[in-house]
Amino acid sequence: MPYLDLYTDNLTARTAAHLLRRSTFGPTQAEISAFTGQTATQAVQTLITNINYNPPQPIDLDETHTNAGQFFLQNASTSPGEYLPFVGADNSEYGRDVRYWWLNLMIQPGPINLLDKLTLFWQNHFVTTREVVDDYRFMWRYLKLLRDNSLGNFRNLVTKISTEPAMLRYLNGDMNEVGTGKANENYARELQELFTMGTVDAAGNANYTEDDVKAAARVLTGWKYTNYYKEGSTTFATTFTPSKHDTALKKFSGKYNGKEITTPNPLPTGFANVGEYELNELITMLLDHLQTSRFICRKLFRWYVNPNVTPEIETNVIVPLAALFVSSNYAIRPVIEKLLTSQIFFDQANIGSVVKSPAEFVIGMVRFYGLPIPPVVPPDVVPFRKMMEYLYGKLRDLQLELLTQPTVFGYDAYFQTGYSKLWTNTTTMAIRSDVSDRLTNSQTIYLTTTLNINPLTRTTALQPNFGDITTSTATPPGTPPITCVRVLDSFLINLMSTDLVQTQKDFLIDTIMMQAVPRTSWEFEWNTYRRTVTYPASYTTSAINNARNAVNNRLKNLMKYLLRMAEYHIF
Repeated sequence: MPYLDLYTDNLTARTAAHLLRRSTFGPTQAEISAFTGQTATQAVQTLITNINYNPPQPIDLDETHTNAGQFFLQNASTSPGEYLPFVGADNSEYGRDVRYWWLNLMIQPGPINLLDKLTLFWQNHFVTTREVVDDYRFMWRYLKLLRDNSLGNFRNLVTKISTEPAMLRYLNGDMNEVGTGKANENYARELQELFTMGTVDAAGNANYTEDDVKAAARVLTGWKYTNYYKEGSTTFATTFTPSKHDTALKKFSGKYNGKEITTPNPLPTGFANVGEYELNELITMLLDHLQTSRFICRKLFRWYVNPNVTPEIETNVIVPLAALFVSSNYAIRPVIEKLLTSQIFFDQANIGSVVKSPAEFVIGMVRFYGLPIPPVVPPDVVPFRKMMEYLYGKLRDLQLELLTQPTVFGYDAYFQTGYSKLWTNTTTMAIRSDVSDRLTNSQTIYLTTTLNINPLTRTTALQPNFGDITTSTATPPGTPPITCVRVLDSFLINLMSTDLVQTQKDFLIDTIMMQAVPRTSWEFEWNTYRRTVTYPASYTTSAINNARNAVNNRLKNLMKYLLRMAEYHIF
């Protein structure tokens, strides 16, 4: 197998859908069609070119506020680097609004692109949570840092995240000071264990020592943040306090070739303070560790390709991909491009090898069926907020609450043994079934705002010359009715990553859709429905409703079952 060699076949609908499912939260039918026929290289470049790094900022979604529908972080009147005055009473609501802003970008990214799926990867890698950070401005800047740098340089990203106010607060970096009993090793530990090289290599050998954690913590002393939760404040920043910094020699173990980091005198040019210099030395040391590039590439492989990293994959994919990462000076984009255009990515064994996360399940369903999100028309924010509440709530119920990982390790399904299979258990599968059932039946969100897959409308669109029929059952319709087979085939177009076998299709039609009555009964019922729609004056209200219900119930039963099938929950 050529592994990382370029996949050169033009994309079919199946391989285009595979690329879009893995690189985004799920494509629409139109997007799959648009990418069909492109090369993998062209498709990935489109997914990158389409990125919008500066969408409109979050807005106030509380209809009781005078500024409902308006920006609450920055607006045209704020100077660069400044914010609108902090409002503690609205901290919880504004934190919610930041979450809903990101969720909406996942659903409505504009031209389809890979940014927010990759941003979720980094947010689950460099975890902070809204509940712990508890300042909406801190969380906004942290999330923007991740979005802006998702395809950038890993060296820059890990350097910036190390002193980002949200991270300093989440892992107690602001409490890390020189002096007996004042050191806080939380960030120094996670920096090595989770953010760079990982605890052990592929063979199970330790990548660092406990003394390395202590030494790294001493390097990181002295960093603080300003104006946390300060009422009315319009700025906040990271600061470095020299008197809180440990200036003594920091010596690392043989895992880092005995690296020593000292406080320089004089300070080299290009650094604002000794904290910046020593942080740069620390990050360089971590990136020089052989396992850092492999650890990151291993996580990216699990995210995009397959949760199972075998010895074969380690040798033929992870190691050379990591070498590319290093030779590119830790640029992320070349690694993503190489992975998403590789033979291994499109290998048949990897299509359908991952269980959909709650985001891919919920957001993917909304996008695939083109279910509309109500726009915000200030000051009317309620329909949009209610929609985000519903979708966010389903993600939460399914164990993926945005910006709220259960631990610093991230969501369980991205690090624990079993990986994506951990998204499924008796509770979550019941919730998934409830979600898809409700969307098939039509879920009312708020007043007239609904989420409705509406299988009847979709089926009606399949019928050529719908009204080409007479009122008389004795006269054959001018245009024959669509068949059960045609209905099922249309429902299956691009729905699943793997094909169903004929016995499954027969079961779906004869047992689920037709409930053991002959398939010809469908054609009779469908023609009856056509007549009642075309000639309503010729029928009683009861007859019209009965005709509609007869076909609609069959279609809903079929759709519900399809969306409950195991094949729909893998991609």
